[in-house]
Formats: sequence, C-alpha cells, structure tokens
Amino acid sequence: MKLFTGQNLIEFTDHFKSDLDCLEYLAQMKWSGGYECLKCGHKASQTRNNSARICNKCSYIESATANTLFHKVKFGIRKAFFICFEMTTTTKSLSASYVAVRFGITEKTARLFMHKVREAMKSSGNHPIVGTVHIDEFVVGGKEEGKVGRSYDSKKKKIVCAVELTEKGKVKRMYSMKIDNYSAKELKNIFEAHISTDATVTTDLWKGYRPLMKDYNISQIESANGLNFKALHTMIHQVKSWIRTTYSWVSDYNINRYLDEFCYRINRSQMKEGIFNNIIHRMVVADKIYQSKLIGN
Repeated sequence: MKLFTGQNLIEFTDHFKSDLDCLEYLAQMKWSGGYECLKCGHKASQTRNNSARICNKCSYIESATANTLFHKVKFGIRKAFFICFEMTTTTKSLSASYVAVRFGITEKTARLFMHKVREAMKSSGNHPIVGTVHIDEFVVGGKEEGKVGRSYDSKKKKIVCAVELTEKGKVKRMYSMKIDNYSAKELKNIFEAHISTDATVTTDLWKGYRPLMKDYNISQIESANGLNFKALHTMIHQVKSWIRTTYSWVSDYNINRYLDEFCYRINRSQMKEGIFNNIIHRMVVADKIYQSKLIGN
C-alpha cells in the first residue's frame, strides 16, 4: 500500500476508505523490517484476516495493532487515523470535546486517545541542539495575588522553554518542559534532554543558570522586558495563548504532553508533507500504554 503524504483531507479520505485499509497500512509499517513471532521468535508467517500475521511454527496470531499505541482501540481504527491526521496537520489543535462531537465518540475516549498521540509526539532526544539557543522560563495559570516574578510558592505551572535560532534569528526548533521550581537542578533537565554541550546558549540574568556554566557554553544578558529575546518570547506567548484558548486548563500530570504536541508541530512546520506518516510510524514502534498511565492512577 502506498504511503500517504500531504495535508489534503479529500485525498486522505480516498486513501483510507475503511478500517481494513488502515489495518493494511499499519501492518505494512509494523513488519516492514521483517516478521518475528512474539512467542517463539520464528521469522516465517502468513497473512490472515484484517492484515494479522500467524506464526508458521507456533500458530500465534498477532494483529496489526497489537503492542502499538493503537492497541485495543475500540472505536474504530479509521476514526483513530482521522484524529491523528487532524492533530498533526492542523496549525493549531483540537479539544477533546470537539473531537468527541466530530468523530462520534465520548469525550473521555477522545481525551485518552489524544494523550496516546501526544506520547508519540514526544521528542526522542537523539538530536540535541548544537547551534544558537535562547532559554527562558514562564508560567501557565491564572493570576495570583502577591505572586510576582519567579515565586517558588506559586500554584502556577512553571515551564522552561528553549528555542534554536537560525542565522537570521528565526525559530528553527523549540522544546519546553515542566519544572518544579527555578533551581539549577530543575533547569538542567532541559539541557540534558535537548541541548548539546557545543551549543551557544543565551539566558537572562537569573542566577539559576550560573551553576550550569561549567558544563555548557552559557552567556547571560539583560532581558529588557523580552526585547533581547524577541523570537523566544513570541513562542512563549503562542504556547500560553494556545493552551488558554484551546483547553482553558490542563493538569500538572499532562502538561508535558501538551507541550510535546505544540513543539512537535513547530519543529515539523517545514515538513508537513510527511507529518502524518511520521506520527503513524512513531505510534507503531512505540509500546502500548494502558489507561492507568494516561490518567495518572
């Protein structure tokens, strides 16, 4: 089956006309490198109904969705494909209530599956930033009386954001993650996950970055109310507006998933032709996730 590329909804609908088409697509991607039985390790198989594979040795049957992020999707694999398409090709995002109405599923089902997609959107961390990086922190949440600046006892969600800039000062890549406070220990997490020791990093004058200077090439300058970090603060504004207008509120447990979704689309804004195929591949190679992990119980 031909791999789908592009953002055209009509072409997408024609490409995936039924659940069987979607299962065939998943099976092709899942076993593109060859089949190996999960039970006995045998490498020969036959194709069964719904693009499942049966082992020639032990007769174990494995479906195309087994042990992927599509594991036990009960509302229809074609609907799941459409949700993936909408979440990746849109320039903004979709709320769970909107997805529920649009695809005829419950809001809880929509929210849980969308969290699975966000898990697939998480950066692998295999390609750390090596160029010019600007870093700052911000908060998400309503106004709190008497809480200004970097208040440690604020109930707002604290987030650190890093952007890689081009030679012209445009945003090339972006990463964000939740932090518990503004200490060097917490700030170091984004460095270890996404920033190379060879990168040229610029921050404001916050003292929390100073202990990291021995491991990273960090210079500090005045923020000047964001004027010295225009591209970075533009992205911060977009994240805060996106969360506020699309979701109104997100939990501490899931905030990183929403940030991963935003950064995933930003980092692939110049590669939209293959973005759907990319997310499906990520969901196929990822291991299954149970509901308890999605809701934090």
